[in-house]
Amino acid sequence: MAVRPKSPDFILFFAVVVLLGLGVVMVYSSSAVSAQANYSDSFYFLKRQLIWSVLGILAMLFTMHVDYHVWRKLAKPIMLATLVLLVMVLIPGLGKVVNGARRWLGVGSLYLQPSEIAKLSMVLFSADSLAKNQNKLVSFTKGLLPQLLGLLIVFGLILKEPDLGTALAIGGTIFVLLFTAGAQVSHLVYLGSVGVAGIVAAIILEPYRLKRLLAFSDPWSDPLDTGYHIIQSLYAIGSGGMFGVGLGRSREKFLYLPEPHTDFIFAILGEELGFIGTAVVIILFFLFAWRGLKIAIAAPDIFGSMLATGLTTMIVVQALMNIAVVTASMPVTGIPLPFISFGGSALIFTLTGVGILLNISRYVDYK
Repeated sequence: MAVRPKSPDFILFFAVVVLLGLGVVMVYSSSAVSAQANYSDSFYFLKRQLIWSVLGILAMLFTMHVDYHVWRKLAKPIMLATLVLLVMVLIPGLGKVVNGARRWLGVGSLYLQPSEIAKLSMVLFSADSLAKNQNKLVSFTKGLLPQLLGLLIVFGLILKEPDLGTALAIGGTIFVLLFTAGAQVSHLVYLGSVGVAGIVAAIILEPYRLKRLLAFSDPWSDPLDTGYHIIQSLYAIGSGGMFGVGLGRSREKFLYLPEPHTDFIFAILGEELGFIGTAVVIILFFLFAWRGLKIAIAAPDIFGSMLATGLTTMIVVQALMNIAVVTASMPVTGIPLPFISFGGSALIFTLTGVGILLNISRYVDYK
């Protein structure tokens, strides 16, 4: 007898909707000045964010009503399509270069970021693979190593764009999935050591990454170049105090802080809404993590558990990385804040993943 789906997890749904609404408000507040200066339309970014938010909500509602087991059948085709897109974006003439990075495919004003699809497809593929081969994970060569091949290919292609932040977010998510699936701790320690060594090498081999690392250790040593982002971000957060300077009254968004509506939107939020505003955002992400992991624990099968764990981890890891960058707790990586930062591909595919997570919640039985 088929299990009748129940209502989706309300707390998780509530946290996402509030974050999304706050994001729309903050995108307009943080981008109005630069939009007016560059496009003669203070609503330029707001209008696009509203369109993407609507599309994202529709995608979330759709996937929320599709049995999550369907995605298991599609995991390999989606992964293959993702690899094709990641290769295409590196081909001159196909991939669009912005600020020295080749990360987008598209025509005219419509662009797609394949690395955002890769986040979702890697979680789907890994959840399916780990569910099938969980009993083999005790072996490094027969269990763990085959699981890493897909990760290494995707990691390498995204790193080539270059996009170290997204590559790290995907790598961290798969590491959590391997631990959750039962991989040997000793194997994970070895894997983590190799991963750290690889990240260090990637930083050393790229001068701009090394400069970012040095700026992170002492941003005031180069306040007008490599340390500029961090310093302006800290000025914004520090100016906010407990209650903020008021919504729409940020001074840093007046072309002082670069990327105020994307990577550093949390700094503008802290300036305008203060400690209270940033605390609310962090609490909402905590609620998201709590409910997501609760769904994973109570999922009716291993695939559902792995999938819920991966989707929850991917979003939470990105939020932690973004907030860590903005607060100068880690070097600048250029990763958006889920649900809040301006962006099309990121928002749509993140909400698509949330819809899948909500669908899993419809089949769990927890109190």
